[in-house]
Amino acid sequence: MKKALGEIKKHLLTAISYMLPLVVASGLLIAVGNLMGGEVVTDLSKMTVPSAFTSLGVLGMGLLPSFIGGYISYSIADRPGIAPGFLMGQIASFLGAGFLGGMIGGFVTGYIALAIRKYVKVPKWAEALMPMMIIPTLTAMIGGLLMYFVLGGPITAMTNGLNNFVTGLDQSQKTLYGFIIGFIGCIDFGGAISKVPNLICDGLLLDGITEPEAIKVLAAMVPPIGVTFGWLLSKALKKRIFTAQEEDAIKVAFPMGLCMISEGVIPIAMNDLLRTVASTSIGCGVCGAISQ
Repeated sequence: MKKALGEIKKHLLTAISYMLPLVVASGLLIAVGNLMGGEVVTDLSKMTVPSAFTSLGVLGMGLLPSFIGGYISYSIADRPGIAPGFLMGQIASFLGAGFLGGMIGGFVTGYIALAIRKYVKVPKWAEALMPMMIIPTLTAMIGGLLMYFVLGGPITAMTNGLNNFVTGLDQSQKTLYGFIIGFIGCIDFGGAISKVPNLICDGLLLDGITEPEAIKVLAAMVPPIGVTFGWLLSKALKKRIFTAQEEDAIKVAFPMGLCMISEGVIPIAMNDLLRTVASTSIGCGVCGAISQ
């Protein structure tokens, strides 16, 4: 059981690592476009530069189910799993199963492709067709039927239930879940633990629930900005609390933090792990609570 969970975690983290650039680029495009007064446009004759940025960012966010499905499947079955996984993400979007549907579809097609590669035997002349045609096509057919007629309905119901739960929370409950998402989302500075709540935030964003994504974005900036304020305060009080090497790391971590990248804090945290993690995680939690 532990081994199976470890495998699932590995495939999920692999997919997230491929998906993150899409999330970051799409989010920044939406932000830049909105700041310039852009909006989502479907008529090319009404397109402006700001609206082009906003529209492109929204289109990018719409690819999240396909990205998570495609790269989970790729992690499991290598290249033959990519196309079927992306197709399961498209089915998830069509059914309204969202991010969760893409994720489950990716695991389904990944293991189907793996099984076909292992157990389906073909003549010698057809072996070269296996990774390019036979495995992707059979996997897409089997996975597609499962998603359309077996898994799609329950996954859509689960997605709707989660969305209704989040949107139905009162203010005190939102404050609590804001603190929890912020706290856990920063506890290892962009590592495996923080990717779990961040993944949930991305999925909810895809379904039009923006508040958790706001927590994720704001909280990601807290550790590097907080450490930078600590450094500036130590300079003002003439009390040295960082080494020269840590000060150089802070100069890198701060601009990274402005781009929602927390990993720059890791070299600093490694020298005083307990206090750094405790202070930054609590700060992220408070930020998440306030943002609600």
